[in-house]
Formats: sequence, C-alpha cells, structure tokens
Amino acid sequence: MNKYFDYSSTTPLDTSLIPLYNDLLRKYYVNSESLYPQGQKVENILQKARQRIADDMQVLTKEIIFTSGGSESNNLAIKGTALKRQDKGKHIISTVVEHSSVINSLKWLHDYFGFEITLLPVKSDGQIDPQDLKKAMRNDTILVSVMYVNNESGAIMPIEEVKKIVKKYPNCYLHVDCVQALGKINIDLTDIDMASFSAHKINGLKGSGFLVKKQHVMIAPLISGGQQEYHLRGGTADAPADILLAKTLDNALADLDNKKQKVQQLHDYLWEKLSVMDKIVINSPKDGLPYILNFSCLSITSQVMMNALAEFGFEVSAQSTCDSESSYSHVIAAMFNKDEKRLKGTIRISLSYTHEISDIDELLSAIKECIRLYG
Repeated sequence: MNKYFDYSSTTPLDTSLIPLYNDLLRKYYVNSESLYPQGQKVENILQKARQRIADDMQVLTKEIIFTSGGSESNNLAIKGTALKRQDKGKHIISTVVEHSSVINSLKWLHDYFGFEITLLPVKSDGQIDPQDLKKAMRNDTILVSVMYVNNESGAIMPIEEVKKIVKKYPNCYLHVDCVQALGKINIDLTDIDMASFSAHKINGLKGSGFLVKKQHVMIAPLISGGQQEYHLRGGTADAPADILLAKTLDNALADLDNKKQKVQQLHDYLWEKLSVMDKIVINSPKDGLPYILNFSCLSITSQVMMNALAEFGFEVSAQSTCDSESSYSHVIAAMFNKDEKRLKGTIRISLSYTHEISDIDELLSAIKECIRLYG
C-alpha cells in the first residue's frame, strides 16, 4: 500500500540508483579539476554524463549547467540575466503563481536594483492569458519567466504561445521553470533560452539539478569562484551527484507516455470520486497535469485535514512545501479571487505511476472519515 501522496514536494530515491551512487562515492571522490590521471578520469565521466543529459534534452553539451536544484537554477537564470543585461533594460515579466524561488528572486531585483516587475494574473484554470503577456511586453523587457506546470494546481501554461510572443522581442530572453514538468510530459526546449530542472522531483538526489542555458544567452555568475560550469558556478563539482543525474534522467524519461497514461487513469478516477463528495470543491483544472489534483474541503481547515489524514498514515500537503509557513496558497488565491473557504481548506494530492486504484480508494475512505469526524 502506497500512502505517500506528496510527490510534487519530493520523490523517493530510485533504489536501482543506490549501488551506482555508492560506487561513485567510493571510486570517484577526487576533484574533477585535478590534472593527475584519476582527476581526469572523473572529469571524463562527468562530461559523458553532461552529454547524456544534453542528448535527453536535445540541446548542446555546453548548454547544461549543473546546479543544486530548481531553486538555484531559477535564481541563476533570473538574477544572472538581470545583472548581466541591466544596461539593455530593467523590466521583467513573470506570473503571480510562480514558485517562491522565482517570486523572491524578482523581489530581490526590485528591492536592491530597482528592476520593474510585472506579474501576470491567471484565470480560474490557473493559466495566464497570452493577450496579457502581449500587452505587458516592452522594448526594455529583458526577461520573461513562466513556469511550465504549476506545482500546486497542476495547470499547464500555454508555453507555445508564450514562445511566439517573446520571440518577437530579440532583446528578451525566455526562462521556463520546468521542475514539475520533467519526467511527466514531453518538453520541447525550442525557442526557450533557459530552463530549470531538479533531480529530486524525478526520484533522484536532493541537492542536484541543472539549468539549460542556450549558448547565445549571456548571464552573470552568482557564485564567484573558479572555472567550474563554464565560469558560471564556482566550487568543486559534486561529481557523483552530477554523474548520477544522467542515469536518473534516463530512468525518468523511459516509458514516459505509458506512465502518464496510468497516472491519467488514477487522476480521472480520483477526480470523479471527489467531485461528488459533499463539502468538496476541486481547484485544479480538469485538463491540467494529471499528477496533481488540488481540492478544498469547505468544512475543515487544511491543517486539520492534513493532521487527520496523517493519523491514517497518509501524507499530503496544503500548498508548496517551500511556502508551508504561509497561511494560504498564493496560487489558489490567484485562481479564485481569495475565496476564503477554498483557501482555508486546500489540499494537494500528487500522484505517481507507482500508485494503484486501491491506494486511491484507501485515501478516499480516509478523506470521507475525516469529514465525518471533523466536518
């Protein structure tokens, strides 16, 4: 029985990777920048891993920048662009439903460097209106940052339309936070200048990720140091983690369509059962990513529901784990105009292809019992 329903927060490490990781830790501990043979051996393996990741993402090898994960990748893309290109303009566009690493990076640029930030609203389906982006674009806009899939609602942004709009402004880069999309849907990086990814969302190591930065993109480093990562991220490489990331990504992309099809069936079954339950409203769009289903119980607060479900052994969340100290989800607030009852009772269920219908039935029974006891 799988009672873990918080896969959007993090995922368990793929057990098939553990022997490989242990082997890497034992054998390839030397600094990959070292000039002696063992160091060069590690460097060669590391570059082969970089090449494998580049091949999977259909980009050039030198366009893969290893980072500690999605938050660092977002910071490097946004702050790096702003600091490098502020002479060309100081206007950046994003959305009101971005991850905290994006929102807070933009706030930092506004507060300390005077950048003008435009945050686009979303509709009740969690998507931006491309017409709003068109109206917001200016000649001094140097960056548009839009997430591919929202981590709380599962809404899929109209990225293809966003690409077309931004492409008409040669002074502007497009950055896409792809953390929740990786390993779940096919990602086309054509006409995307930078894209952020994280390993721990695809059954990999925490503290591991990468930024795709196309070769024409010029950004400033945030970590000053040596020549590592093309002079963009100083510090000794975590070679075992970076090497393991290549295998992690291979596994995540394998049989992607069949995994998604199974999750879609689980999602649709869960949606059908929740939609007819008393005191429940669904917040996620029906056509969103099937791996995420956000709902609200109108008679029980999120905290009470989470604690009650935990008593039954189920692990769910109310919003992004990175914002768990907030009183409500800024994403659901943006979608439903701060509907108080929705906001007080939000619950995010995030699914995996490892779940079965029996797991869903157990969760539904627990939700019904929580409502009976506390609602």
